Amino acid sequence: MSKQDTQTEPLRRHYAATFKRELVERSLRPGASVSGIALENGINANVLFRWRREHLRATASVQGESIEQAVLLPVRLAATVAPTRQEAATPRSPTPAGVIEIDIGAARVRVRGAVDEANVRCVLQALRTIA
Repeated sequence: MSKQDTQTEPLRRHYAATFKRELVERSLRPGASVSGIALENGINANVLFRWRREHLRATASVQGESIEQAVLLPVRLAATVAPTRQEAATPRSPTPAGVIEIDIGAARVRVRGAVDEANVRCVLQALRTIA
């Protein structure tokens, strides 16, 4: 037995044109998954992507359109801005839910749940100016 007899060339699969066209048409539908369609039909997704490219090129040439290559555009970067220093916020421990009631004159302020200190301070200042 010679070396030539034992070597076999890899087999290439040949698919019918109708099979290719059907898969390409399915893959071009909105929301279609090319990988999913390829997997369902036992082919590699790259093969289906190639068929799609060939189909789109053929369709464009039949319709008289030319497929243009992507054009790179020049990009200019703005001058770098020095980052501003931000102080790290101190993490607060969760405040237990509760109720705060404040009576000032004829006004009553009732705050339930977690209280933001700055908001309460603002409300109290507004009430002091009224009272």
